[in-house]
Amino acid sequence: MRGRQRDHIHSTYKRASSKERLNAQDIEDGLEETPHDFAKGSGNPPWLRSLPHVIVAALSSFLFGYHLGVVNDTLESISLDLNFHGDTMAEGLVVSTCLGGAFVGSTVSGWIADGIGRRRSFQMCAIPMIIGASVSATADGLGGMLFGRFLVGTAMGVCPPVAALYITEVSPAFVRGTYGSFTQIATCLGLIASFFIGIPAKDVPRWWRVCFWVSTVPAALLALLMEFCAESPHWLMKRGRSAEAEAEFGRLLGGLHVKSSMAELSKTDRGDEVELVKLSELFYGRHFRVVFIGSALLALQQLSGINAVFYFSSTVFKSAGVPSDVANMSVGVVNLSGSIIAMILMDKLGRKGLLLGSFMGMAMSMGMQAVAGSSLVSGSSVVLLSVGGVLLFVLSFAMGVGPVPGLLLSEIFPSRIRAKAMAICMAVHWVINFFVGLLFLRMLEKLGPLILYTAFASFCLVGFLFVRKNVVETKGKTLQEIEMALLPSAELIY
Repeated sequence: MRGRQRDHIHSTYKRASSKERLNAQDIEDGLEETPHDFAKGSGNPPWLRSLPHVIVAALSSFLFGYHLGVVNDTLESISLDLNFHGDTMAEGLVVSTCLGGAFVGSTVSGWIADGIGRRRSFQMCAIPMIIGASVSATADGLGGMLFGRFLVGTAMGVCPPVAALYITEVSPAFVRGTYGSFTQIATCLGLIASFFIGIPAKDVPRWWRVCFWVSTVPAALLALLMEFCAESPHWLMKRGRSAEAEAEFGRLLGGLHVKSSMAELSKTDRGDEVELVKLSELFYGRHFRVVFIGSALLALQQLSGINAVFYFSSTVFKSAGVPSDVANMSVGVVNLSGSIIAMILMDKLGRKGLLLGSFMGMAMSMGMQAVAGSSLVSGSSVVLLSVGGVLLFVLSFAMGVGPVPGLLLSEIFPSRIRAKAMAICMAVHWVINFFVGLLFLRMLEKLGPLILYTAFASFCLVGFLFVRKNVVETKGKTLQEIEMALLPSAELIY
């Protein structure tokens, strides 16, 4: 009986795109239609209803990107004003302390999101972002700067998984991929904003303090505007608050889709399991495989060398005679362009297709940088391969490996473990991020660019093979359909 039921679920999952087989309850899963098609009355929920909620949540990603880039152009003036100029360890701590705080925040993000809800989690994150930025802006020594950066980092660790959860849970299925890309676009805009605002830092005394003060404005807006946003119906249902979940579905999808959405949600969310998730289930229990896939995806994302490219791309451009300001803006614009392309294609090509193409493009572009670092080429060819390789790498990353994993993980994790599993995966992400940033220059010095970039390219190829074998396509499916298809009792059919 279980085998027939499993086959039925898997079969239904595979054929969900055939409109003749969709009933009134499941018609919202149609993916081939655009928002323009919906306006003609296709039966999908109004995508505009959930858009404001998604945009407010994306403010957290804007802050994430801003704080990643805020010390890029300001670090030299910060070190001069705070009397640690020339101390490379202290300068490294200004960057890495934020990453350490992000690791701490990521480890508890799932428990926070499940404990106080998605909306309150955003608002809680705004507090250390405001306080931390203020402490850094008024710091008169290295200690104050590091304390402020650590506070901001803890919020940065919580925000990405909560944003992925929230956007996934409030978005209609037919635009969930598009909306999920908003976090990557907002991160890019935050990086670009930090580059623009940091430009005067080299010429205007203490301008770096203004750069930190500016970040308190979007953080305050996040806390204020989230008060008017809907809570995740999935979280409310898990807490046994079905009446509130129904009301929030009405705000997000419109009254015509409330009953069908509640019926779908009730298939998997029982309202009495929120406290029953044990870590043993995630590390070696029945959910181990899906958590392993999520952790491996984020690990391969970092082992591809993306943050080494982001952190040290200015060195490559400098060797080509390109000013650092132009280099940073070029990388930021390419990153944003790739993210916009991913947003357009996410609900057309699907998550798996974008990941495969992205990993392959990254492998090829990293190979270009490896050749540039070898003795095989010389002269202008080295500059062309190096700069072209960096830009192609960033573009490939932004079109798939950047935006897809966070969205995909929040889709494939069952509702019962979603927040805590995301926390574990993001902790893995931050650990590898930290060590790649810490060891990259030393490994480049010891191994040379040919070996190191070849290793990064190899990890990209491993990512391609891993995605091809293990990742399931989630395009256009409701979260309940995905969960039913990937039930642990069904041994995670892929």
